[in-house]
Amino acid sequence: MAGLLEQITTPVQLRQLAESDLSGLADELRAFTIDTVAKTGGHLGASLGVVELTIALHYIFDTPDDRLIWDVGHQSYPHKILTGRRQQMHTLRQRHGLSGFTKRDESPYDPFGAGHSSTSISAALGMAMAMRHRQQRRKVIAVIGDGALTAGMSFEALNNAGQHEDIDLVVVLNDNEMSISRNVGAIAAYLSRILSGRFYTRLKDGTGRVLDRISPPLRQAARRAEGHVKGMLTPGTLFEELGFNYLGPIDGHDFHQLLPTLRNIKRLTGPVLLHVVTRKGKGFAPAETNPCTYHGVQPFDRQTGLITTQHDKLSFTRVFADAMVDLALDNPRLVAITAAMPEGTGLHLFQERFPQRFFDVGIAEQHAVTFAAGLACEGLIPVVAIYSTFLQRAYDQIIHDVALQRLPVIFAIDRAGLVGADGATHAGAFDLTFLRAIPDLVIMAPADENELRSMLATAVTLNRPVALRYPRGDVVGLPAEKPQLLPIGCGRCLRRGDDNDPVLLMAVGFMVHRAVAAAQVLQQQDGLSLTVYDARFVKPLDRQMVREAARKRHIITLEENSVVGGFGAAVLECLGSEQLGGHVPNQTLSVWGLPDQFVPHGTQQQLWQELQLDVAGIVARIRQLIASGRTP
Repeated sequence: MAGLLEQITTPVQLRQLAESDLSGLADELRAFTIDTVAKTGGHLGASLGVVELTIALHYIFDTPDDRLIWDVGHQSYPHKILTGRRQQMHTLRQRHGLSGFTKRDESPYDPFGAGHSSTSISAALGMAMAMRHRQQRRKVIAVIGDGALTAGMSFEALNNAGQHEDIDLVVVLNDNEMSISRNVGAIAAYLSRILSGRFYTRLKDGTGRVLDRISPPLRQAARRAEGHVKGMLTPGTLFEELGFNYLGPIDGHDFHQLLPTLRNIKRLTGPVLLHVVTRKGKGFAPAETNPCTYHGVQPFDRQTGLITTQHDKLSFTRVFADAMVDLALDNPRLVAITAAMPEGTGLHLFQERFPQRFFDVGIAEQHAVTFAAGLACEGLIPVVAIYSTFLQRAYDQIIHDVALQRLPVIFAIDRAGLVGADGATHAGAFDLTFLRAIPDLVIMAPADENELRSMLATAVTLNRPVALRYPRGDVVGLPAEKPQLLPIGCGRCLRRGDDNDPVLLMAVGFMVHRAVAAAQVLQQQDGLSLTVYDARFVKPLDRQMVREAARKRHIITLEENSVVGGFGAAVLECLGSEQLGGHVPNQTLSVWGLPDQFVPHGTQQQLWQELQLDVAGIVARIRQLIASGRTP
């Protein structure tokens, strides 16, 4: 006999079930989610924590007419399963398969794509206002994790939304960090049912009408008294002051609390905030006891929870983390900052050694950068470790609060370039482009682990803003060398080829060793002897290196950044200025990097191959270029 889950292809079938069936459905949905992620990898803990909440929301609200927005999208796996994508879940985060996040072009049940946090309330408010404008009565529900509320954008949206009393907006605060005691839980559940019920709503409206008829001084005193009493009974005074009808906290795993509360909310008008307490990883013991590891996890053994893909190689992230600890031992001014990613950036190792010099500011990249600027003003050397994709959120602060004041803040930019299964929302495709426009900012890109150590050691000495970008993934595997202080704006020649060969490779960052490997293949198989430069610095660019390269050669630049405005564009600009001066006549150049489009998810190796940025692809493109006769 087929299970309940197999009978559901859309929430329409879900809403036909009896309430007594929902607990059994939750068990099946949780088991299916675990089975799926065990095979594909992905964001497990957050998804397991919202199984009952997902069922309840689709059961009570009329999705997709009622809009349901997930913030961040890594909570959305149960939602995907219930909205017609169950049979595709084996393709999750695979090339040409389902995205690991909500995605508008994937399903009508995904009204807003979410890869970065703290966007849901703003988007939901926009949708609710648009529906009010069109005179449509539909609910818009934003489910936001409590960590996402550490970002200022969430509070900006709450502040804006609270002033509109006639919109159908529901914010569900999914609080998975806080346990709830039995007594408090029972009282809170009772209050939420009362406060969201028709009797209380009518009583509150009636009280408001009475208060409106009394004198202003008495009315203000009564309002304050009402707020103080409610503040003693519920923890939502802040949200009430922002204009929301606050309900909760309730147990997010208890249908007897979820369903009646959501039914009552469906009848209400105006902005409502429902505080739901869930347990991250619920139903899978390894994820419950170690939520950080199972937040985003590689494929694992379903029975034991042990990760099946063993990875013993050293990563760029680990090299950075170890180098930070080594430098901090000798430099008491060095401090580290992360935006809710101590493990992801490797800075948990720094935290263990120097807890007083480590700062986790939450999901608040803008604050992290300006906070670092303040530290720098007082003589410290802050290193802000943020993924490339998340650093985009702090662009104004980088310009105005750091670079304009020439403060010695070091940006350690992890996950630069393609990141794989997380896809376009997490790819570090634009950091060279948006950083290169900033005056007085030094931009370094190490080719390997030894350069990473040397560049970090150099950055600490510069007393000016520095950006250091490095990739997700394994290091080259070179013997460890003692860090050296590098001359600013100087590249290096890694391979000196024949002056008569028509092509020269100029690479930056982790494309450098692929360029060397391609040159070796071409020498062995085609008899070509190509020169390979490691630029090291994108800004300031080594102009002498460009002049030398440009004398007789066709230059090919290689980078894992957008070809628009990146390293190759910098070389092209340099050549243009040199040509105006009459020094570099008849120069040709090819800029190879990430295309001017959003690159979808897939493994890094698959994407490099498709974009011809792996060694074989570089070799094939050089052969094609030479065969076309475009080289001198």
